[in-house]
Amino acid sequence: MKEHQYDIIGDVHGHAALLKKLLKELGYTKKDGVWRHPERMAIFIGDFINRGPQIREVLQIIYTMVTEGAALAILGNHEYSAILYHIKDTRGEYLSKHISVNRGQIQSTLTAFKNFREEWKDYLQWFRQLPLFLDLGEIRIAHAYWNDEGMKFLSEFIPPGKLKKPFLRSIHEDQHPAAAMIYKTLKGLEFQCPPDLVVKCDKGISRKVFRMKWWESPENKTFRDLAFGNKFILPAYTVPAEIAPSFEPYGPEKPITFVGHYCLSEGPKLLQSNICCIDGCVLGNQKLSAYRYSGEDKLKEENIVTVEMG
Repeated sequence: MKEHQYDIIGDVHGHAALLKKLLKELGYTKKDGVWRHPERMAIFIGDFINRGPQIREVLQIIYTMVTEGAALAILGNHEYSAILYHIKDTRGEYLSKHISVNRGQIQSTLTAFKNFREEWKDYLQWFRQLPLFLDLGEIRIAHAYWNDEGMKFLSEFIPPGKLKKPFLRSIHEDQHPAAAMIYKTLKGLEFQCPPDLVVKCDKGISRKVFRMKWWESPENKTFRDLAFGNKFILPAYTVPAEIAPSFEPYGPEKPITFVGHYCLSEGPKLLQSNICCIDGCVLGNQKLSAYRYSGEDKLKEENIVTVEMG
């Protein structure tokens, strides 16, 4: 038996029925209120809350598994946004402004906890104790993006223990580089078009910002080839060299990394031999997936396990 056996589970987003079905499929059983596997450990890749119909139950399952040593978990962008939604800056304004788009994102969670406000406060405290990423040596876990220098910077800069409110106020009010790196880790790399450039997608809409691949060199890429995880298709025009993004691609020689976040309508995908996006967009497809890692040097499609409702 391999020393380390992990089941990396994609974004659950409040779908407890799917999560329980997936855990059963993976061989986990519930005993004394905790889902466990006799030999393996689950790793939740973030985005437990919002969207789905069973948010409280999802949090109860994941929290119990983590605190009882049956699972590990990291923050997703939805949990991080929830934290900021409840913290005021020194001017009395919330770090995540209570505007319609932010309210719309978190409303299903707030509604689920309408009569359980103390419980919600406890979960918010727990969120601030979760890591932004995990480096387990043979594998790495991040919600949307891994960059060696960026992770080293965050590891050295962020105080241990938990994300304290004064620290979060400070980095966001001061627009500290740590805030930007946290957002990259949780949301991925985004291409920002210059103001005078019009790039229209297949829907005829001008796209000023789009998610992009961070594991391949952007050199000589078209907008279509550079983009990743968007709900639209960009034109096959080569990105002009003078505005091409600059970053270090995550090469195939680096350790295996798992991400979620991108809500791939086609389902989980091996992005290259050492990167797997395990987020198959539970909301649209009513499917949830996990990757069963057992020490292999290269990722294998057959190790992805998917369940669906019905």
